[in-house]
Amino acid sequence: MLVQKYKDMLSGKSVIRELSEFATARGNEIGYENVFDYSLGNPSVPVPDDVTSQVIYYATMEAGTTHGYSPSLGITSVREAVAESLKDRFGLPYRKEHIFMACGAAGALAHAFRLVTEPGDEILTFAPFFPEYRPYVDLTGAVLKVVPPDTDSFQINIERFCEMLSPKVMAVLINTPNNPSGVVYSAETLRKLADILRERSAEYGHDIYLISDEPYREIVFDGVEAPCVSAFYDNTIMCYSFSKALSLPGERIGYVAVNPNCKDAELMVNMCGQISRGIGHNCPPSLFQLVTARLLDKTADLSVYETNMNILYKELTALGFSCVKPGGTFYIFPKALEEDAKVFCRKALKYDLILVPGDTFGAPGYFRMAYCIDTEKVERSLEALRRFVREEYT
Repeated sequence: MLVQKYKDMLSGKSVIRELSEFATARGNEIGYENVFDYSLGNPSVPVPDDVTSQVIYYATMEAGTTHGYSPSLGITSVREAVAESLKDRFGLPYRKEHIFMACGAAGALAHAFRLVTEPGDEILTFAPFFPEYRPYVDLTGAVLKVVPPDTDSFQINIERFCEMLSPKVMAVLINTPNNPSGVVYSAETLRKLADILRERSAEYGHDIYLISDEPYREIVFDGVEAPCVSAFYDNTIMCYSFSKALSLPGERIGYVAVNPNCKDAELMVNMCGQISRGIGHNCPPSLFQLVTARLLDKTADLSVYETNMNILYKELTALGFSCVKPGGTFYIFPKALEEDAKVFCRKALKYDLILVPGDTFGAPGYFRMAYCIDTEKVERSLEALRRFVREEYT
């Protein structure tokens, strides 16, 4: 007998993926260069040359060295390199004992959730949020609850957060820089959040963990500070992916970094090794563990994302859209020109504009544009956007 919950999930497929598939099909009809596909957050800039050279270097070594299973917690030299990089960058005393190599940020989150929650426990996150957090959390047996957004700034809605905190909350999940808003949580926001978590942990008599999902950490625009989340709160579990900074989403490589000041930090990393036995996220690719360890201070040329953001922000605001200016990522999250963003995005399809409604992000009435596409295509999309607004809303 097939498991009903997974059958039920078939009726709730990712809207992002469905729109991406629509864009591909439409591209087969009219040429993909004529489809302004802002659906999928797939990095568009090439990997750094150093990635290619390191892949060649390691791929020509003995197969057992490069292609064999890694130790359960990750290759020791890689964990040491990651810890040293984090220590140098953020001033926290990371050692390899605080690092667990994972299959991207999704794999890192899968371990983090299971580290600190039992079935029935609650995890709070903040709208707007990445929709896949729901299945990530639900399938652990924990319960995801969403704090409504502060749509003026897309910083944390502190008042509603305090109302929703309860003794059942074992973890708080944040994503900064944020998908879908592009907003970077400020030091003031993180300080308030940390103060509340310390206060409520003491009141409830148990630790509340802060799980920080950070795949966009390196994509921050000029003049915007991206504070280190772990510096504000000891019980922080950092979940990182090299997918965005190095343009390596298909290689599925990242890590869990438990704050060295967290109680039982080393035990938690060892527990990740046991969690991996049960969920199959064990032994991430040895080749890309070794490659990324050589490139911890490198990124792809991320400047194109800021260029694209500035082009779109200027045009959207000129057309009358209300929009919080992104501080990073490759997403922008304007308010639709009518109450129902799903209707708005359906109308946009007539103009070959592929936009994602904000409902599944926890912010109805907004829509996301993933502008990780060529700047030339962004510029060509502006006329389609103007025509859409002119013909449908003026």
